[in-house]
Amino acid sequence: MDHFDVLVVGGGINGAGIARDLAGRGWRVLLAEASDLAAHTSSSSTKLIHGGLRYLEYYEFSLVRKALQERELLLKSAPHIMWPLRFVMPHDRAMRPAWMIRIGLFLYDHLARREWLPGSAGLRLRDSPFGAPLKPEFERGFEYSDGWVDDARLVLLNALDAHAKGAEILTHCTVTEAQRETAEQGGGWRVRLQMAHGERRVQARALVNAAGPWAETFLRQVARPAAGEPLATKSLRLVKGSHIVVRRRFDHDHAYIFQNPDRRIIFAIPYEGEFTLIGTTDVELPDAAIAGFAKAEIEAQEVAYLCEQASRYFKTPVRPDEVLWSYAGVRPLLDDASGDASAVTRDYLLETHGDGAPLLSVWGGKITTFRKLAEDAADLIGEMLGEERPAWTAPAPLPGGDLSDWIGAAQRPDQDFERFVLALQTRHGYLPAQLARRLARAYGSRVGLLLGGARTLADLGAEVAPGLFEAELRYLREHEWARDAEAVLWRRSKLGLHYSEAERAAVAAWLQQAAGRKENAALGGAAFGDRSGGPLL
Repeated sequence: MDHFDVLVVGGGINGAGIARDLAGRGWRVLLAEASDLAAHTSSSSTKLIHGGLRYLEYYEFSLVRKALQERELLLKSAPHIMWPLRFVMPHDRAMRPAWMIRIGLFLYDHLARREWLPGSAGLRLRDSPFGAPLKPEFERGFEYSDGWVDDARLVLLNALDAHAKGAEILTHCTVTEAQRETAEQGGGWRVRLQMAHGERRVQARALVNAAGPWAETFLRQVARPAAGEPLATKSLRLVKGSHIVVRRRFDHDHAYIFQNPDRRIIFAIPYEGEFTLIGTTDVELPDAAIAGFAKAEIEAQEVAYLCEQASRYFKTPVRPDEVLWSYAGVRPLLDDASGDASAVTRDYLLETHGDGAPLLSVWGGKITTFRKLAEDAADLIGEMLGEERPAWTAPAPLPGGDLSDWIGAAQRPDQDFERFVLALQTRHGYLPAQLARRLARAYGSRVGLLLGGARTLADLGAEVAPGLFEAELRYLREHEWARDAEAVLWRRSKLGLHYSEAERAAVAAWLQQAAGRKENAALGGAAFGDRSGGPLL
């Protein structure tokens, strides 16, 4: 039976971030994820690194300040998957008065120190490119700074860093039982894992419940206390957020934030070059809605709502029949007794359970504060294990985020990335410009692992789908835990949005053939695949 210091349950942003932090402090870590990394909530966000401007209206000053403190730090850590984004807020006179917005933006600019992101400003929309897509009644507005993130790849980078620092990462691995031992039995946790090829049992000194929407279910149905010792739990409110993608509605590089009559907001964001992402909704769900590990689905009334609200601002209405793709995720929000789902706090709570073997549950949270949440969680685990070890992640780049070998000393993240693209095109001149930029965005300085010694496009193997070569698919299988077409086309990348049904099928067929070859090669081998915790090779 394998022994670990900490077992982390859940491969979303919080679980991956905690595993990374713990592994970097020298503890032996196992992360178990029942699906794929970022398969649910953490790949279904609005994909923003932001302080949460609207949370000021609910007096969440501490949360906003914490998020703003993390914003520039995160943008520096991985400039290939995160970058600054300016937001335009058209002023609707029927909504919040201009003076209130000015005060909110002043606070947003000054609640935390900014090193290089520009502050807010007023806008005259009538003669501005930012006003061109909007209805003529929107004559003035405001702009401010936040950031964009590829959310699924952010989770992946944390898992990669955890693995590089010694953690074992198991995807498609369900924790079916976690038994807390008494002091006489050893005082740890005995855990049963169900994997594709059988069962595995491990021991851990501490357990982290980062199961997201399933965190409460995990405590009630999987984690078993020592005799006579109840496991207290908080309550979650499950709130579905849905998004739609339509053809590009504007040509500039700013995003929009629109205020709705119900006092909620939606965003309209440039997406994948050719599209506009619009979201999100706030729909409260019953616990039964996430039975098993079913994916959340957008409903027709949510599509209608997003189209209607966007159409209040855009000259050309957004129609439901224009929606090319949609996605939905369930946010596990800490129940704070708020009546309105959109008003429920996005802050997090870390709860420790009892005096027995260490158990830490993660309640709530948002992508922007994941690093701080992970740092706080690792501090608590260290206290419970009696082995406090120093934090380290604040200045540390994520995998692929250190571009210095390509461009020299870092300057400003957005400018550093553009210098990196030029360096990649110079070093690998055979890459078409569009492909070079896409690979730079996805892999950063790790792109060398993918390209290897290739000197021509032919060296990358067959072009399985437009711009997607065998070398990249092999890399995704061998280094990024990608098992199927959904993982490749919709999480590791968004190429599925650009491909036809036939092209997506070609990718699926290649991956199925690769899996078959691996399965045949593995016959007679270890029952549980790569016990080192690496990707599926």
